[in-house]
Amino acid sequence: MTERAYTVIQAFSAGGVLRLTLNNPWRKNAIGPAMVSELLDALAAGAADEAVRCVVLTGAGDAFCAGGDFAQIAGAEGAPPPEMKGDYADLLLAFANSSKPIVARVNGHALGGGLGLVAASHFAIGARGAKLGTPEINVGLFPMMIMAVLQRHVSRRKLLEMMLLGQRLDADEAAQCGLLNKVVEPDALDAAVDEVTSAIASKSPIAVRLGLEAFAAQDDLDLESALPLLRERLAGCLATDDAREGLLAFLEKRKPRWSGK
Repeated sequence: MTERAYTVIQAFSAGGVLRLTLNNPWRKNAIGPAMVSELLDALAAGAADEAVRCVVLTGAGDAFCAGGDFAQIAGAEGAPPPEMKGDYADLLLAFANSSKPIVARVNGHALGGGLGLVAASHFAIGARGAKLGTPEINVGLFPMMIMAVLQRHVSRRKLLEMMLLGQRLDADEAAQCGLLNKVVEPDALDAAVDEVTSAIASKSPIAVRLGLEAFAAQDDLDLESALPLLRERLAGCLATDDAREGLLAFLEKRKPRWSGK
């Protein structure tokens, strides 16, 4: 069990799960440079920790993340700290390239940049009553960077409608659009997240890592480029000890004993 000290997030690791909590509830967990930097640091630490099998991201209080911290964006709170690990675009890339599954536990509203984090996660489970949307147009902005992750889930026509009208979808509508895997009642949210993390923990760690790395590598390739790359990645996967153990366990009708190698 490990807990790391941060100022605007909480990071707690136990049982193979790194739990990251956006911890700025008095501002609905609005995301600014400090939060971005701390998330990047925590994700890097989780990636280097062999005991961590997956990451759960959620928000403190009654919101997941209300979007960008407009006070910081407008410069009202001074320059970002000099030890910044990167910006919001770097954070979305870190999510997309993570070799450990990230589960968004959407406990409340996820708007703007907060919705971008949901869309960039590998799994997203939402509490009924949460709102997900792109309200930037209402303050003279546009959801520029999150377009890149939203268009991977939402149809072109629906995405334009969301962004141009500043729509907020309820959780069930968000699931229909592909932004959430599942919607549950608030009191069932933890059980639904635990179901996913437990399933991940039962799989081969190296197969999960190699699979996610291959998925990220082929994501923007055309078919002619993707298939040769994936053929090579399959060969690498077949060469692992866990692949040999998994195939043997299947033939012997027993549960595999993963080594992570």
